[in-house]
Amino acid sequence: MIREHGIDPRVSVIGKRLGKIKNIIAVVSGKGGVGKSLISTISALILSKNGYKTGLLDLDFHGPSCHIILGEEDLYPIEEKGIIPPETNRIKFMSIVFYAKDEPIPLRGHEISNAIIELLAITRWGDLDFLVIDMPPGMGDQTLDVIRFFRDRKFLVVTTPSVLAIQTAQRLVKFLKQLNVDILGIIENMRIEENNNVITLSKAMNIKYMGYLPFKPEIESYIGHPDKILESEIGVKLMKILERIFPP
Repeated sequence: MIREHGIDPRVSVIGKRLGKIKNIIAVVSGKGGVGKSLISTISALILSKNGYKTGLLDLDFHGPSCHIILGEEDLYPIEEKGIIPPETNRIKFMSIVFYAKDEPIPLRGHEISNAIIELLAITRWGDLDFLVIDMPPGMGDQTLDVIRFFRDRKFLVVTTPSVLAIQTAQRLVKFLKQLNVDILGIIENMRIEENNNVITLSKAMNIKYMGYLPFKPEIESYIGHPDKILESEIGVKLMKILERIFPP
């Protein structure tokens, strides 16, 4: 990134901040409302429970919600030669919400990229087996910045079986393939009845179908209670999906 007086010095720092992270998983979706943040958060909880050193980064600048799912709305990072993420449920957690609080974040274009660079440059993750990133929906600046700054990142696509979600997921997968990034696979969320929409999409796009999670309205009452989320049918099924890829 070129600044008025040369190369942004923060960019060189980012590599050092991320240098001890073994696996980076960016959870993405073509549109909002498909349960991406919930799957991101549960995935981090599962990986941590299975003994992995895990971090969770909420990069959804326009709708950060991982802290609400975790039931930790009063967490604060520690300033010490940068920012040390607070820990909850044995997860190192970082979010833009620590700085924006409950206020709207009216950023766009280069402002978003600048905020991401700042966040990545100051955050001291240390040694991690996994860093799960809750991405914003769509194909905007945050996606491009993750591809740019995170080495060896893999993308996990989330969609529902609805026609609209399938169409946006297809565009997203095409976008990621054009950028030649690794895609772990696609998870079908909120399945109400059996259909092959997402399986058909995965075959057409030549990506792995990782399985489905059922539509369970009661999950809403578990928000803020990580233990209940993990014990729910959604938590158990997602655990089986992830353990096939990352054994405990």
